[in-house]
Amino acid sequence: MSAAAVEAADRSMPGARSIMNSGPIRNGSTQAATPENAPVLKLDEFLPHRLNVLSSLVSQALTRVYGRYGIGIPEWRVLVTLGQNGVMTGKAVGAQTHMHKTKVSRAVAQLEQRKLVARRANRADLRESFLTLTPAGRQVYEELAPSALAFMDRLAEVVAPADRPAFDRAVKLLTERSAELVAEVEPGTT
Repeated sequence: MSAAAVEAADRSMPGARSIMNSGPIRNGSTQAATPENAPVLKLDEFLPHRLNVLSSLVSQALTRVYGRYGIGIPEWRVLVTLGQNGVMTGKAVGAQTHMHKTKVSRAVAQLEQRKLVARRANRADLRESFLTLTPAGRQVYEELAPSALAFMDRLAEVVAPADRPAFDRAVKLLTERSAELVAEVEPGTT
């Protein structure tokens, strides 16, 4: 399909292709990319970029909820994860929050220094510790939870109630697919 035909199709269905910026449709052919038939990558329409921008903006806005406690994003994630789950290892916190072990370790150290998290050695495996909120950490979690939930409601109010189940399914499916893509082994690297 020519670039002009793609543009005409885009005009007839506004927003249909721009959701994921999939580029021109090739009818299954394997044409070599040339300047006139190469897919156009528009960053502001590229789904991974749009999700990254969304994540960044949400994180920046959410700092108003927990920033008054002098904690950053990694500390917030650890605090909420422990508040929700109780006792966990750093490895389990990292797996649930998708944070690298170094980032989890630094966040735990900062929360521990502020007496919001306590660490207890695992006698069965001395390489890891059990983490839990201290009474002060539990109090911060309980103070933050209502504000965080109110923030979530304010954020989600732009999605019509009838659209929320579809939105939730789309986010779930994108998350699952992203995890699959991360887990894929690239050809020739084994």
